[in-house]
Amino acid sequence: MELFDVYPLYNITPASARGVIIKDESGQEYLDLYGGHAVISIGHGHPHYIKRIKNQIDKIGFYSNAVHNPLQHELTEKLGRISGCDDYHLFLCNSGAEANENALKLASFHTGKSRVIAFKNSFHGRTSAAVASTDNPAINAPINRQQQVTFLTFEDIDALRKEVAKGDVCAVILETIQGVGGLDEPSSSFCAEIAELCKKHQVVLIADEVQSGFGRSGKFFAFQHHNITPDIISIAKGMGNGFPVGGILIHPKIEAKYGLLGTTFGGNHLACAATLAVLEVLEEENLMANATEIGAYFKECAKQVPQVKRIKGKGLMLGLEFGFEVADLRKNLILNQHIFTGSAKDKKVLRVLPALNIEKVHIDTFFTSLKQELE
Repeated sequence: MELFDVYPLYNITPASARGVIIKDESGQEYLDLYGGHAVISIGHGHPHYIKRIKNQIDKIGFYSNAVHNPLQHELTEKLGRISGCDDYHLFLCNSGAEANENALKLASFHTGKSRVIAFKNSFHGRTSAAVASTDNPAINAPINRQQQVTFLTFEDIDALRKEVAKGDVCAVILETIQGVGGLDEPSSSFCAEIAELCKKHQVVLIADEVQSGFGRSGKFFAFQHHNITPDIISIAKGMGNGFPVGGILIHPKIEAKYGLLGTTFGGNHLACAATLAVLEVLEEENLMANATEIGAYFKECAKQVPQVKRIKGKGLMLGLEFGFEVADLRKNLILNQHIFTGSAKDKKVLRVLPALNIEKVHIDTFFTSLKQELE
């Protein structure tokens, strides 16, 4: 048997990792400024994270949601307090795609409607309704195209008003910092308009925080930069620091019923331990403040690079836009400078998504290396 060949791979085999450093099988070290798609939030191999998971697996690693799991309640309390969303309810699952799938499904249940409004350059996952709400025809199979989704452009208030007023929309799904699309952001006034229209027309507002959540933007959630209140918030990626975890935060106006949602693996004991460890480290090491500070330092350094046309993003969810496609630059940073960065749907954007405990010295290393590759 062979692997199903769907990933173009760099010829690198990581063997170990600590903090923001990855070491391959030959002993070569790499500076990780991408965190495996923004997954590594508190650094590779954080000692508290390792201890939490080891201690838990010595007790029990998994059982289904048919029994009590006190870790879920501990997680719910801590997540509500740290995020500032204490009045929401939590449903746990396993990934960002599953989180958005459940969010869209719940919105449809709640409203009795089926059409979704999403935005151009969005990315919400690869499952049925989530991928249909993703603005990339190449990953939408015919079976996904049965979903009713309308794609709009940020700031087009007239189109938004017109579509929502038709009365058949169950949800508006929004990334307030687009991830895969390339770090584009709506204005606060546009976000406020979305929230007001959703409230007026009984449409569920879903904030996709899969990549931007858990402190990456400098606030716990990126939508909190815009003073809006979503009805559902989807979370994953940095939530488990590499352990597969996802979830949705659900406003109390949406009623729970037995059997409405379900999952086999979601909220298992190890997943809860991993997420609790992340929350504890975020709080104890003040990593949201660090994301803001290091993000500002990154932007100041980027201003000194004349080839950078635009600096995008907030906190440690960052992008550098160039006047050329960055595929070769990204490849050279990996192979020549031993630095991991990321690409985007916008082929001129280089994405930087490091662990939130990264230090200024690592940013200095990146810009020294970047300038060498741009000479």
